[in-house]
Amino acid sequence: MKKVVTYLVAFFVATTVDWGIPHLMPGNPVEIYLSRFNISSNTQYVALQKTISESFGVNVPLWQQYLDFWKGVLHWNFGISFYETAPVTHIIAQAIPYTLALLVPAILLSYFLGNRIGAMAARRKVLDNVVLPIGYVFQAAPYAWLALLLAYVFAVRLRWFPPSLGSNPGIAVGWSWSFILSALHHWVLPFLSVFLVSFGGWSIGMRNLVIYELETDYARYLRSLGASQRLVRRYAYRNAVLPQLSGLALALGVVVGGNIVTEVVFQYPGLGHLIFLAITNEDYFLLQGIFMFIIIGVLLANFVIDIAYVVIDPRTRLSMTGATA
Repeated sequence: MKKVVTYLVAFFVATTVDWGIPHLMPGNPVEIYLSRFNISSNTQYVALQKTISESFGVNVPLWQQYLDFWKGVLHWNFGISFYETAPVTHIIAQAIPYTLALLVPAILLSYFLGNRIGAMAARRKVLDNVVLPIGYVFQAAPYAWLALLLAYVFAVRLRWFPPSLGSNPGIAVGWSWSFILSALHHWVLPFLSVFLVSFGGWSIGMRNLVIYELETDYARYLRSLGASQRLVRRYAYRNAVLPQLSGLALALGVVVGGNIVTEVVFQYPGLGHLIFLAITNEDYFLLQGIFMFIIIGVLLANFVIDIAYVVIDPRTRLSMTGATA
């Protein structure tokens, strides 16, 4: 229950910030929307500006806009997009599958493979000499730089993969094999750019943690009792995974941010690319709706990780019940 209350407070604060940040942007979204039309009469321009401001609800005081935003959040209605002139939830629903197709495999595979290979590198000198420099390079590489490098090598020079978009424009979006194969072909490079950076961080972190655990008192005590190296390494790995699991919760925001940059570089039709379009066109409602989905997703993922940490670590359960180990 304490966790639930904590996350509810975090949700309230994040939602308030989500509403406030777009209003701090310079410019007027109504004027940007009206600039699409060739209006010569000043009277017609003023009348149309008033009508559009009323229809989008930006003609009322800020406190009223804030309350209207919360009403929309509770009813899952974020208004109409200035840019697309369509419901925000409908636009986001079309982009979410692309973002999830990048984030979920990249997060899970990088976490699993990074931890495994990092733990193996801590025990094998030859593998460590390979994993350590590669891991540092990937960990330090900016998402945008790595995305541009992958696009240049594999799309421009080798022409193995397309440089942009989520599928071939001539193929209708659906569950046909032609669309699925085209989407997978366009998915490879954006996925690699997110996966490789995360993989480098997890592998380096696990390598260092396992080396530390193998030098602790309990590991030395087990070896002095004649325990096998396999048993000692198993205990070291299990203890090293716990900080990595906590780090996964903290890294989710960084991964989401990297995914946004990657989608912009590859013009991948996910939430990141929508954020770029919303900022460019000063689309309040679209920007607020996208951030709300990201806030909810990150908070839910962190909550699940917190629950998993309690399940995995028996010491946490003992401390919660007041027992002593």
